[in-house]
Amino acid sequence: MEAPMAQPLTQAPAGGQTFLNMPLVTDLEALDADIAVLGIPYGVPYDMEGVTGGSSAAPGAIRTRSLAFGTGRFLEHYDFDHGGPLLGKRPPRIVDCGDVRADPLDIPGNASRATSAVRAILERGAMPIVLGGDDSIPIPFFRAYEGRDPLVLVQIDAHLDFRDEVNGVREGYSSPIRRASEMPWIESIVQIGMRGVGSARPAEVEAALANGNRIVPARDVHAHGIDWLVEQVPADAHYLVTIDFDGFDPSVAPGVGAPVPGGLLFHQVAGLLQGLAARGRVAGIDLVEYVPDQDVNDLTALVGARLLTNLIGAVARQQ
Repeated sequence: MEAPMAQPLTQAPAGGQTFLNMPLVTDLEALDADIAVLGIPYGVPYDMEGVTGGSSAAPGAIRTRSLAFGTGRFLEHYDFDHGGPLLGKRPPRIVDCGDVRADPLDIPGNASRATSAVRAILERGAMPIVLGGDDSIPIPFFRAYEGRDPLVLVQIDAHLDFRDEVNGVREGYSSPIRRASEMPWIESIVQIGMRGVGSARPAEVEAALANGNRIVPARDVHAHGIDWLVEQVPADAHYLVTIDFDGFDPSVAPGVGAPVPGGLLFHQVAGLLQGLAARGRVAGIDLVEYVPDQDVNDLTALVGARLLTNLIGAVARQQ
């Protein structure tokens, strides 16, 4: 008797809508693209209430809102953020790989499949764009880069996310940067947008600084500007970017579970990403902690979709 075929790692997103209306490719072994979008809806919750938290609907919401920029002709129109059409003269090949096949109750399996899916994308030579999910999603995302070029991790977030554990859970949404600090392939970490109060205690701040992390509070970004901010990140590196939507000011991205006044503005984060694309190579990015039920007029989804299209345009111009 033949062994049953293994299920694919990914499946079509609910509703079938892809990012920017790009082709859907769920057979990762057949992937042939420069940029691959991947939804990872489920992370590692702290309790049963968090198993199907509000951010699990975020990948679909961002894909739907991306239609503002991806309805055929608009990709060819003049884009004032880039001084020409978004995708430039040599458009990259972009596909949507759907969502990681998941069972909300199979927490270890979800994380393992997420890492395997990202690793498969990397093995096919594409840059992953990950749509989360809560802020535990970056942990399996980061793990997929083991054995590859050293990385500089750039985090946008209101919070430090450096807890070793919360209630015995070591891979929840308060711990992604702590786990990243233990990964040898991540050689340095720059944390941007910190402000207010979160899960970090003085001990976590001291541990992050002892690890060599560079912490850039939001007020410093407002005081010194985008060019200064880009200079805080090592040059000529491969950058792995993780963005928690609460790194933005709530006036920009209201659809989050923990809004904190004084956050970053859209042009600051977009300018940073464009600066990184010009300064080195963006190896991948995730967007996490968007809660559609908390949004106002889909503004946060629009910010996420536009931020990613801006990054794609910047990357296209560096190829």
